Amino acid sequence: MKKKITAAVLTLGLTLTASAGVYAGANLQEIRASLNNGLSLVVNGKAYTAKDGNGKTLAPITYNGTTYLPVRSIGEALNTPVTYDAKNSRVVIGGSASGGSTGGTPSTPSTGSSSVQRPQTLPSDFPLPSDAKIFDLVEGVAGGTGTPSATFRYTTKQDLLSLGNTYKQYFVKKGATSKSEEVSASAFSIVDAGGSFSVTLDGKPGTGTSKGYNVVDVVWSGE
Repeated sequence: MKKKITAAVLTLGLTLTASAGVYAGANLQEIRASLNNGLSLVVNGKAYTAKDGNGKTLAPITYNGTTYLPVRSIGEALNTPVTYDAKNSRVVIGGSASGGSTGGTPSTPSTGSSSVQRPQTLPSDFPLPSDAKIFDLVEGVAGGTGTPSATFRYTTKQDLLSLGNTYKQYFVKKGATSKSEEVSASAFSIVDAGGSFSVTLDGKPGTGTSKGYNVVDVVWSGE
């Protein structure tokens, strides 16, 4: 019998809040499933390899005769936005839903935006390029501390060297006491922390639908 292929929520590359974790824990059911490394994917007539936000190859998972695919990666391949609505604990495919998170994987990143739709939990002075297009946004609180947090990705045409240096200077002003910073013209990686914040940023050239842009992943927690 031909196996049914179902796009299921296996990985969104997002960091969930503690409250969401409690909700999920009460609704999760443990199962036995298998990574199906022998199954290849074809999207619109072309071979396709599913990958997560860090470029790691993802294998389909088979359970009870049904094969599940990583929804964010498949959505990107089909130019279809996929976002996680943390407030209502649901995944939104193909557009925003009332009360949900903002964003979605852009099929064509915007470069002419006159304003940035900022995450509400970010400090008002947190540097974001004027052409930034934000997607995969999850906001909430970090751990059990009640500290505001935001996890998201954005695309920009701004060069990585100047952008990375801008963040380094910003975190010095924020009082960073723990720093791990690598900044170059081809990529940057910043893991900083201070008395009132912690942050992880990774910037690199975009691929696929984001080719020609730079992509920055942000995990922020703090005031």
